[in-house]
Amino acid sequence: MSLRKRVFEVLEPSVSGLKIARVMEYFFITLIIGNIAAIQLETVPGFYAQYTSFFNDFETFSVLIFSIEYVLRLWTCSEMLKYKHPLKGRMSYMVSRSGLIDLLSILPFYLNFLPIDLRWLRIFRLFRLLRMLKIARYLTALNLIFAVIKDRREQLMVVIMFIFFLLVIIATVMYYVEGPAQPQVFSSIPATMWWGIATLTTVGYGDMVPITAMGKFLAGIIAIIGVGMYALPAGILSAGISDHLHAHKSSKEKRCPHCGKEIQ
Repeated sequence: MSLRKRVFEVLEPSVSGLKIARVMEYFFITLIIGNIAAIQLETVPGFYAQYTSFFNDFETFSVLIFSIEYVLRLWTCSEMLKYKHPLKGRMSYMVSRSGLIDLLSILPFYLNFLPIDLRWLRIFRLFRLLRMLKIARYLTALNLIFAVIKDRREQLMVVIMFIFFLLVIIATVMYYVEGPAQPQVFSSIPATMWWGIATLTTVGYGDMVPITAMGKFLAGIIAIIGVGMYALPAGILSAGISDHLHAHKSSKEKRCPHCGKEIQ
């Protein structure tokens, strides 16, 4: 077995099933969770001021590990059939979802060494949050959700467009009903759309409240409709998850429990 294939199997426990691959998997999961916690705690002024050196050292250590991981994955990705070509395959991996997440999660650290405006650097530092998405590589449940969203994207898009059109209609009607009574609050249709969003999502912030009888009646109907809105995307996603789980179970039943090959 070549060194590249051995490294690939260590990085992909779902393919190899090696014990050391599982250990590496848990290590990366722990490191990613640690990074998520560090990003949150850095925003606490007193805590960050007290442990600044620890946060900086942990960031350096994390970027070093993630950089090594990225280089190794770029080197070993040609072990996968879709990235088989030594040059085009690696280029394809670099622009894939996983490749981009891996690259952008470490990019902010290296931008510190470039002579660029620090105000723009703050924007790039938001890419550190992409380290949260790296954990999807190791958690089957998250991969399942991504697969369901991709598979049902057209249906979800239809629902989103329906909700948007409904929001426009609601905001327009409420503007003409409440606008004359509260010209400073319901000042325009775009401004009224904020009230529509808060009402459809049943949040109800209370910063924009109808005072007319017709306005209250319409608000009650819209609030009830908002409760039903949750059922549309939830139903699509739950059906998609059920289909994927059933397909995964059927695929496992068609494979030999000893060698893993498909049973003809």
